[in-house]
Amino acid sequence: MTAGYDPYAFEPFAVTVDLAVFTVRAGALHVLLIRRGQEPYAGAWALPGGFVLPRESAETAARRELAEETGLPEQLVAALHLEQLRTYSEPDRDPRMRVVSVAFTALVPDLPEPAAEGGGDAAHARWLAVEDVSELAFDHAVILADARERIGAKLEYTCLATGFCPPEFTLGELQSVYETVWNAGLDRPNFRRKVLATPGFVEAVPGAARLTGGRGKPAALYRPGPATTLHPPLLRPEGTTR
Repeated sequence: MTAGYDPYAFEPFAVTVDLAVFTVRAGALHVLLIRRGQEPYAGAWALPGGFVLPRESAETAARRELAEETGLPEQLVAALHLEQLRTYSEPDRDPRMRVVSVAFTALVPDLPEPAAEGGGDAAHARWLAVEDVSELAFDHAVILADARERIGAKLEYTCLATGFCPPEFTLGELQSVYETVWNAGLDRPNFRRKVLATPGFVEAVPGAARLTGGRGKPAALYRPGPATTLHPPLLRPEGTTR
């Protein structure tokens, strides 16, 4: 212990993690939620998360809680790119005690429904359309809104959209991600031109194609390129609410 330091001079508080994990399913933006099985807010929907253990980093705790509460495959959770959103520290955000939460957000391709029963204080987990989410436990509605805005903004300047796509995707599938997250229609030829003109955004898969719903020829397949940022940015249409 550092000489002269009194560890009891300040009131202790807990640190938790919360995760806003998004995917695109059936043309709609979905978020992974858990139904709380314990008080406080028993029976309410909430973001996955929980308390950080004494010898654990926030990111390690986030991956552990996500796997425990949702039943997502451990291999997927371990490989997931988590981005720290912000810290939520309002004094009364948790009725149990003073709790500071580090929130993360992540994107995944469309996945099956999580395990029927959750772990920890989660009764079960489900993907729910963001537009259908009304009330959430704690201050999770604020976290969800912040996370959605962060993702919408990052789609303009980064290659984040490919995180919603399978390993090989069509440009139509990529465009659908932008339209779903931004809640705006995009001109197909213009979108295609911008994507293909952006160095390193996507790479063509040689000789690969996929039949789509139309009557035309199979659509070419692409995979993420080496770039992480978009130059120039792919901006949201004028009038789209940020």
